[in-house]
Amino acid sequence: MNRIDRLFAIQTFLQSRRYVTAEAIAEKFGMSLRTVYRDIKALCEGGIPVSFEAGRGYFIMKGYFLQPVSFTTEEAAALMLMEGATRIYADKSIQELYASALTKIRAVLKGPQQDGIDALSNSMGVQLPECMEASYTHLAVLQAAITKKHVLKIGYSNKAGEASEREIEPVGLQYYAMAWHLMAWCHLRGEYRDFRVSRIGYIHDTQQAFRVQTHLSLAELVTELPVGY
Repeated sequence: MNRIDRLFAIQTFLQSRRYVTAEAIAEKFGMSLRTVYRDIKALCEGGIPVSFEAGRGYFIMKGYFLQPVSFTTEEAAALMLMEGATRIYADKSIQELYASALTKIRAVLKGPQQDGIDALSNSMGVQLPECMEASYTHLAVLQAAITKKHVLKIGYSNKAGEASEREIEPVGLQYYAMAWHLMAWCHLRGEYRDFRVSRIGYIHDTQQAFRVQTHLSLAELVTELPVGY
């Protein structure tokens, strides 16, 4: 990647997040911190208002207009390919959101690109046995609650078929053993639990903020918790 392309890529990377550390930029583009500092300076000299906040990282100042992100045919094709993967690794709520995002991406492609993507779409497919099709629609709600740090009320049935209602504080989602698992603090049990998402019957967002001030990270919970029951 030449420097002009790298500067544009760094600008896009900054555009995609609220804050980005120099270390994250260095890792993303395989460069030294010294080169990161030089490239950030070059962006500023080129009129991009990149600012820095201690402890958080670089950001593009609010209100600055950036050109819409464009996609190459190959990038759009890669996203199209992953639509099939959502049928394997996601539920119906995420499949609908992904399809909506793809529609918006296709809308900004040029005519010949749209024709190519249409042809590609008709040339790919995923056929799954019924047992692998997700019948639930919880992942989008769970993602939103994790982001907003909202307490959820759920109906849950364990592997023995015993049903209960819980108030939980969702910490993270992890896919393992061919299923999605929710790592959360359970107020009923007073401890962290691993809930298999497919066993959640219903979810109600209470709109209440977490009552536990600090939670373990997802990585810590995946290591410490027993397999979802």
